[in-house]
Amino acid sequence: MSSAAPNPEVGLAAAPGDGGKALAGFMLSGFLLALLGAILPAWGYNWKEDPSDFIAVGNYFLCLGVGIVAASAVARRVMARWDVSLLLVFGCGISCLALLFLAWAPPLYAAWWRAGGLLVLGTGAGSLNMALFHAISKRYQADAAGTVNLGGVWYGVGCLTATLLVAGTFFAYTVTTILIFMAVVPGIFAVLYGRKAPVVPPKAADPTLRQALEDFRSPGAVMFALLLFFQFGNEWTIAGWLPLFLLRRIQGVSPQGALLILALYWSCLLGGRLGAAAILPHVRHRQLLLWSVAASLFGCLVLFFTDNRFGASMGALFLGCGYASIYPLVAEAIGHRFPYYHPGFFNGIFSLALLGGLLAPATLGYAAAALGNVRVVMAIPLIGTCVVMLLLVGIWLEAKVTGR
Repeated sequence: MSSAAPNPEVGLAAAPGDGGKALAGFMLSGFLLALLGAILPAWGYNWKEDPSDFIAVGNYFLCLGVGIVAASAVARRVMARWDVSLLLVFGCGISCLALLFLAWAPPLYAAWWRAGGLLVLGTGAGSLNMALFHAISKRYQADAAGTVNLGGVWYGVGCLTATLLVAGTFFAYTVTTILIFMAVVPGIFAVLYGRKAPVVPPKAADPTLRQALEDFRSPGAVMFALLLFFQFGNEWTIAGWLPLFLLRRIQGVSPQGALLILALYWSCLLGGRLGAAAILPHVRHRQLLLWSVAASLFGCLVLFFTDNRFGASMGALFLGCGYASIYPLVAEAIGHRFPYYHPGFFNGIFSLALLGGLLAPATLGYAAAALGNVRVVMAIPLIGTCVVMLLLVGIWLEAKVTGR
């Protein structure tokens, strides 16, 4: 296994241009995956109290997650015959078609039509993610932690953009028109990636499959995967359910108002992530972690007990700021722990994290239907935040014991 460390003299500006263009693709990834949480109020799930609606929402998130898993097999077949740039175009094109199909299947249609569209959307987003991780190989070798961090920032920009787009057009256009607008975004990316030169990762830099499997069997790699699994579960539970939670818990809040509070959450998550990345070299990581966990737990409790917009906004603010530092901490640890790059290995960890992020809100849908209470939405973030803290401590201990 390679033991080379990232060169601190190599900055993001020194990275290859193709990697920079590929990193911008993570904005589309965030845009596609944040879409469901933002569009649910437009589909009418804010007005109903039928427990079967909770089950339908759970099915939506489950289908999106299954699509991401299915994308792995689809993407490998595409790359076996063509190159990575075609997989980028394929992922964007499939996502565009899926959004157009969802625009054609409005709330009057049976829920399974939309579930099928989300399955295809997950396949497109998963294929896109796999291609992006292959395309950023050179940039990752130049600056591992910086590349992972910048990818996370682009991802957050995409999530915020999707939420603001739906909030800004909620009362101006029908849900069909909104989804057509959203379908234009992956369409534009498909054209851009179709016109650029093929991106081929440097094969000589990849470890062997045996090395990758050995790493994944190590306690550190498993804990990284579990940490991202639970952290994405925490973040996407809020992202997927916050508007519906607020519409059912706070009297007088409009769908647009609930979406703007969700946008506040994404803004705090994004801004806090940028700030945390800047201060990491100057603060004790354990102290930052404790403050982050405290802010996250406080935000969950505020949202659980609040009955007004101000309380909801403060809860979203504390949650966003609390969750913000987790990803930079993990990115820095990954940069030291895995200084080489293996697209399949790292994409596998990220896909597992995304799966956790979508399984958590899916599970909440079924739990809310069984209990008949939307307050259960705050249960997973409360528990998941504590699990993330324990896993981060475990990763630091493993690094000290192994000297990695």
